[in-house]
Amino acid sequence: MPTAPQTTDELLQALQENDRRPYGRTRTVTAEELVEAAEEFTEPVPLIYALLELQEAYTYGSEPRKSPVVFARLLNLFDEQPDVFDERLRHMLFWRFKWVANALLALPEIPLAGLRQWQTEMRDRYEKADLGLQPYYGQAYQLAAHTGEDTALAFELWAGRPRTRLSDCEACEICERALYHLAAGDDERALRVWEPVLAGKDSCQEEPARSISHALLPLLRTADVERAVELHLAGYRACRRNASMSGEVGRHLEFCALTGNEARGLELLGDNRGLFDEVDSPRDMLDFLTGVEVLLRRIEHLGHGELPAAGYPGRTWTVAGLRAEVGNRADDLAASFDTRNGTTAHADRRRARIERLPLLDTLELTLRTRSLDDIVTALPAAAPATRTITVAPESLSELIVQARVLDDEGHPDAPAAWARLRTLTAAGDYVHPDDPEVGPLVRLRADLLDDEANRAGDKDEFAAAKSLYEEAASLYDVADAPGQAAIARACALLAAAEDVDEGTEAKAAALTAAHASMVVLHEETPGFSPVHEARLLRLRATALGLRLQTSGSEEHSAPVFAEVDLLIEFATRHDVVGQVSGGLLLRAGTHALSRDLPTALTAVDDLVDRLKDHGPAWHLPRAFGLRGRLQIGLRAAEAAHASLSEGLRLAADWPAQAVDTSRLHRDLAEVCMHLGRPDEALRHLTRSAELDLRHGSRTDAYCTYGNAAQLGLDLGRVEDCIALLDSLMTEPDVVAGELDDRLLAQLRLTRARALHAGEDLKAATAELVALAAESADWEDDPGSHAMIAAETAVLLGEAGEFDRAREAVAQALAAHAQAPRYDQLSNCLRELARLQAQEHGAEGLTDALAFLADAQRIAEEAREAEYETRGRSLDSALAYEHGRVNAYAGEHEDALAALERALALLGEPEPGDDRVGEWAECARFAGAVEGIYLERVSPALTRLDAAISLLTASGHTKEAEPLTALTTRLRDEK
Repeated sequence: MPTAPQTTDELLQALQENDRRPYGRTRTVTAEELVEAAEEFTEPVPLIYALLELQEAYTYGSEPRKSPVVFARLLNLFDEQPDVFDERLRHMLFWRFKWVANALLALPEIPLAGLRQWQTEMRDRYEKADLGLQPYYGQAYQLAAHTGEDTALAFELWAGRPRTRLSDCEACEICERALYHLAAGDDERALRVWEPVLAGKDSCQEEPARSISHALLPLLRTADVERAVELHLAGYRACRRNASMSGEVGRHLEFCALTGNEARGLELLGDNRGLFDEVDSPRDMLDFLTGVEVLLRRIEHLGHGELPAAGYPGRTWTVAGLRAEVGNRADDLAASFDTRNGTTAHADRRRARIERLPLLDTLELTLRTRSLDDIVTALPAAAPATRTITVAPESLSELIVQARVLDDEGHPDAPAAWARLRTLTAAGDYVHPDDPEVGPLVRLRADLLDDEANRAGDKDEFAAAKSLYEEAASLYDVADAPGQAAIARACALLAAAEDVDEGTEAKAAALTAAHASMVVLHEETPGFSPVHEARLLRLRATALGLRLQTSGSEEHSAPVFAEVDLLIEFATRHDVVGQVSGGLLLRAGTHALSRDLPTALTAVDDLVDRLKDHGPAWHLPRAFGLRGRLQIGLRAAEAAHASLSEGLRLAADWPAQAVDTSRLHRDLAEVCMHLGRPDEALRHLTRSAELDLRHGSRTDAYCTYGNAAQLGLDLGRVEDCIALLDSLMTEPDVVAGELDDRLLAQLRLTRARALHAGEDLKAATAELVALAAESADWEDDPGSHAMIAAETAVLLGEAGEFDRAREAVAQALAAHAQAPRYDQLSNCLRELARLQAQEHGAEGLTDALAFLADAQRIAEEAREAEYETRGRSLDSALAYEHGRVNAYAGEHEDALAALERALALLGEPEPGDDRVGEWAECARFAGAVEGIYLERVSPALTRLDAAISLLTASGHTKEAEPLTALTTRLRDEK
């Protein structure tokens, strides 16, 4: 807190501001400082409010040891000065007796007699104040349930009594009733009791998140799997990183462990690593640790105890190590509670959870479904995920020779062989074989550098690839391997040309120069083997093909065909099978780049037939992929789907990176959208992204995941979208700030929109406010800042924070002046005007009209710039909003005039008019203003009847229905 409040008004304002903060250390520390400030005032009421805020911060910040101490001060103030407690303060005081009872229950060091003594104090106080005792019996039942003794009697004494003003909220009581039936083994009855809470009809600070966490396993046991998934996503989001709901987080981890989602469980554990240090409630910690242990035991049982896991701060943990630590700590906690209570209830419950068997082998919880094997593959020290080579050589010499043969063939197993050799040569005791067929160590070093360069190039890391190729070429020179040195230099030339990022002409020129240098290199290098010479010819053709792709110039087509013909002729003559099919694939692709799709399709059809007969089989997935893309271009979506699906089926036989399985999934997603199968498209997008992420193409992966998240949001799968983006936010490069800031901003923007769609206005607003602050520094992209600031302003308006909304609008307008965003700014200003008038009525009219005046200037600027809107006309939309704003403010004559102006701007609807919906709404609204609010029913009916006739005559009967309903209402009232 920068400065202490100097007046009681400042103190109360500071308390209100702190109340808007999320629970946690920042809010708690501020509350403590405000109590110190309140103690300086002579009036007791500010101190009472400060103490109430501090107790709330301790209660929901999971610090139960401190909550009773604060309440004792409040109770002393009440005993000493009861008159300063008005009805509201008195209600809050008596309500919080229950908070203290729960806090004491959570502390095993508090004797059982002390718990009962406090409950007696609560009962005596309630009786003295003439308050109903149902809340007291509710606490008595919770104590019985906690100890595991006399629960049935305690339940009846509580549940059979009528509720009072001080009873727990209905949602919390429903949860307690359901848990009673759940403990009795009656899942179905528990779920029936829970239904109002699970359906969102009853809620509070902790509900429905608490109920959801307990209901997940009963839902699975009663076969309501789809609902369990839905509630897991929504419920976890409500409790993540929340110290006071750490037990709920633990049950979500348990749910993951028992449904084959151990990898997601590890991810969620990492997302909540702070809870190990933040939770001060022993009872909450016991619940959390037990859920963690269920997850870790399951992972260890599956043979992955060596995986890293997020745990207590100060050291790194493996699954096995953390499981042992968590188990010991949780055992101690359970024993401390049972010792205090004189029962074995906590140890028994804990044992039951730990020994529970999985309920499902697999269950798709999110759009990003991963296995523990995927996590192993993604670890930095892990070797690339590849197939096991069919015949593993027995000796080191054989392995080196086999790796070179596979590499010359372009075989998908070559990277696995090089990876194995890289591991062997890195060992301190490596001894290179003295074998003439293998050659010197320097040649193997060159081979490994060449493979490393290939992998860098596959990830578009062209500068790194160039450097590695050049280093490999130098080592090949030392090893007296001129053909391979020439190929490495040619690859370096190509990588350098691909790294040019100075426009189309510069890149095309670089590729031209690279090709010319390759030709010289070819002519000057003696002693090529046919395999290596064919490979160099392929590189020459590739350089020209990339030039054609870059420039799109027709004059660049013929040179590509000439080089491809040279490659195919040479490879055919020397029986280099892989380069024959590679050349044929290049030829088909060149026809496609030359915009001759039918010829390209014929060529790739012939290639597919050849590959089926002569191989190599691993070229088939790429050939089917190209055929599918050509068919998309020819608008043969069904045929494209069949080709791409076949390519994907064949790709399963080979390492995904070698046959570009990720691209096949992306292309299938595109064709699925053409076929109207968005859910299938979504599956392919997420699979493509995960493959790219696994193989190091992280930028591509995040872009594809971003597309998947947006598609999920468009499909109304809001929780899926949020869960996917939350998962991405935990990736190491995102956490470390290594991801491109604009790409990350786009992911966060989509997340904010999804949170808004999911009615989490507070979280959505916080995300957008943070994004707006960051994008303000994007000097090279003011347009994006204008758009983000505009969206932020609208959400602030929805939250009723119009002062902050105006600040955001000012930022948006300033950025818009540099890079116009007419549609977004007009939409923002009109919406803010509506929100202002809707919330404040006539008092908000002036401010609302000020927003509309800015929107008017935007519309005028758009006209001057001859800007064509992508949706509604800015002028007609503005006129309609004037009508709505004035109607909210009670200025109905002005509203009617504005609506008539909107109708005039739109013009009468015609068949096929895409503005008919807007026109019909304007006509309906005008009729409602005139007939209902101005009470001029006859003119209103005349207006509406005419509009209905126009709509019906132009074939827009559906749009006429709301108008017909309004005329019926007006005639009935008349």
